[in-house]
Amino acid sequence: MTLISSHTIQRAGQWSGAADHCVLTYDERFLRRKRLVAVEGTVFLVDLAHTVSLNHGDAFELTDGCLIAVEAAQEELLEITGEDLVRLAWHIGNRHCPCQVEPARLLIQNDHVIHDMLTLLGATLRDVTEAFCPEGGAYGHGRTHSHAH
Repeated sequence: MTLISSHTIQRAGQWSGAADHCVLTYDERFLRRKRLVAVEGTVFLVDLAHTVSLNHGDAFELTDGCLIAVEAAQEELLEITGEDLVRLAWHIGNRHCPCQVEPARLLIQNDHVIHDMLTLLGATLRDVTEAFCPEGGAYGHGRTHSHAH
């Protein structure tokens, strides 16, 4: 039996009518080739020409024409607030950490080194479990690199 596949991504706002949906973490939403099982049981092979960064609301277009919506999974994150959020955001960006920027807070993947740095900078930190949709790369690549590179 041949596994149905997806060679095409439809971006959020450009499609409607999903047959099923996949719940993927931020790290899982960066892929080129992978077998996935959607929530309602649709099994398919993602086989893209290049590695892509998927966003919440994008969809896999299957070879049979069905669409499988991408949903950002709930993840354990670090919420950052403080007096000088812009300065804190600069330090996070300087360490190449993916960061979800909101008017009153920042969200990052929980990392003890970054946690300690932010504490020293006077940030207020709180563990949260939420969907993680960080800003894309400045040059249109969709992803930044972790501070571990």
